[in-house]
Amino acid sequence: MNWINTVAQGILVGGLYAMFAAGLSLIFGVMKLVNIAHGDLIVLAAYVAVVVTDTLGLNPILSLVFVVPIMAAIGYLLQRGLLNRTIGDDILPPLLVTFGLSVILQNGLLEVFSADSRRLQAGGLEVASVQIADGLSLGVLPLIQFAVAVAVIGGLHILFYRSALGRAFRAVSDDPKIAQLMGLNTKHVFGLAMALSLAIVAIAGVFLAVRTNFDPATGPARLIFGFEAVIIGGLSSLWGTLAGGIILGVVQALGAHFDPGWQILAGHIAFLLVLAFRPRGLFAK
Repeated sequence: MNWINTVAQGILVGGLYAMFAAGLSLIFGVMKLVNIAHGDLIVLAAYVAVVVTDTLGLNPILSLVFVVPIMAAIGYLLQRGLLNRTIGDDILPPLLVTFGLSVILQNGLLEVFSADSRRLQAGGLEVASVQIADGLSLGVLPLIQFAVAVAVIGGLHILFYRSALGRAFRAVSDDPKIAQLMGLNTKHVFGLAMALSLAIVAIAGVFLAVRTNFDPATGPARLIFGFEAVIIGGLSSLWGTLAGGIILGVVQALGAHFDPGWQILAGHIAFLLVLAFRPRGLFAK
């Protein structure tokens, strides 16, 4: 039962990693853009949640009502005002710009909020659990977190394949020049894609802030976890991203079960093995 409990906890953590990865996978799928600042944007969302909860006295989960649209607006403006100017045949300019954005975000957050770590308090929800069997209990908050991750991935799948906006995303992904000739405003579509990505980032940031302490320097680690989940699952595969997050979470949980020092290293080893033998990921499309 101890092993089952370890795997179950790893699966639930994998839901959070999948949310880290979903926005990253979305942006790469639509624009072929690797957003180096993705992890720092997750931390920015967590700090926006801190400001909202401190100002309005809301529960962190309810703060999503404000954090999601704020981050979506930031994403749209960021894409239209900055990143659209760098997108082209060469992948290096947007890579360098997002790296610079990462540095600016880290130092800006450090200046405004200091280096002290923060954490959002969700009250009794943090310690509530459901007894599944003898020796196996699952936290209510991780269960909500995993359910939200599945809902986000499912919602993205429906959006991509059952809506006009999804057809626009797929069109500009296939060939933005032809899509523009057919009447699509590619800059606007890219802006909507980044807005959607940062809306997902907002959800991930709030759950991160409730789950663990964070500070302005924690962004790169979130980027690594998201990037590894995307690669393990398969580039541009939404359900593969969820599977990659779960695999990463389970491997880390099993590594920690043997030795706490192996938790992060075990995930990195799994990532390198997948990269070596299945460079396009386990469930690549």
